[in-house]
Amino acid sequence: MNLSDKQLLLAGWVGLTSLAAFLLFGYDKWQAGRQGGRIAESTLWFVSAVGGWLGGLAAMLIFRHKIAKTMFLLEFGAALFVWVTLVGAAWKLGVR
Repeated sequence: MNLSDKQLLLAGWVGLTSLAAFLLFGYDKWQAGRQGGRIAESTLWFVSAVGGWLGGLAAMLIFRHKIAKTMFLLEFGAALFVWVTLVGAAWKLGVR
């Protein structure tokens, strides 16, 4: 299977945003333990919504961070929905 440039770009984007989300979630968890400055939840779900949901999910499971907050989980689910909708719309419009 030969990947197109657009598919490689999408994979790179998901990789970079997932890494960013993972690091942001990890930093926020670390700061929570130190009583330090935190990352806004809106920032966490925004990075997840633009492609970093996989890294955010991995961080939530690995660091056990934000998993007890029902509202955040709903927002995270909405971020995943936004991402799937954007990719689906791009796919349907022929961005392959």
